[in-house]
Amino acid sequence: LRSQIGYVGQEPILFAGTIGDNISYGLDPELLGNTAETVNSPKKLSREKLQEMIVNAAKLANAHDFISDFPQGYDTDVGSNGVAMSGGQKQRIAIARALIKKPSVLLLDEATSALDASSERVVQASIDALQTMKSQSIVIIAHRLSTIRNADRICLIDKGVIAEMGSHDELIAKNGLYADLV
Repeated sequence: LRSQIGYVGQEPILFAGTIGDNISYGLDPELLGNTAETVNSPKKLSREKLQEMIVNAAKLANAHDFISDFPQGYDTDVGSNGVAMSGGQKQRIAIARALIKKPSVLLLDEATSALDASSERVVQASIDALQTMKSQSIVIIAHRLSTIRNADRICLIDKGVIAEMGSHDELIAKNGLYADLV
């Protein structure tokens, strides 16, 4: 089950190490071969294949360009708890970490709520691009309506119960709770 779900929370955690390391942590450790039991694993990825997967995930998360701008690129140290990265950069690295394993379900829990307006726009653009690709089911938990506007189905929860469900346009046409929030 865990291998089928990618998760990005409101305040992503980056681990001490490089950007590339942090993205690769989304993979099954057996593929990385970095423990005593898995060093000789037939599943172990080559360095070239791993780097290709890291770059592809970063591109999907709209992170490749800013990473490439760093003098050390994917080998840039993120600092303790990611202190060397901005909020938007941390969020996009966390999205890339979730995407590298190509999950069937991507769960975004308030993924843009802690960002400033410009970082939110960039992260939202990557989420919108992922939604357009339809390569996985994306479940977005959000209070900001801009985050869910392009969703196929929106469920408005009121007092613990689904009060309204539909696309943005359908819910606006109902002129109910969702329309009031908009």
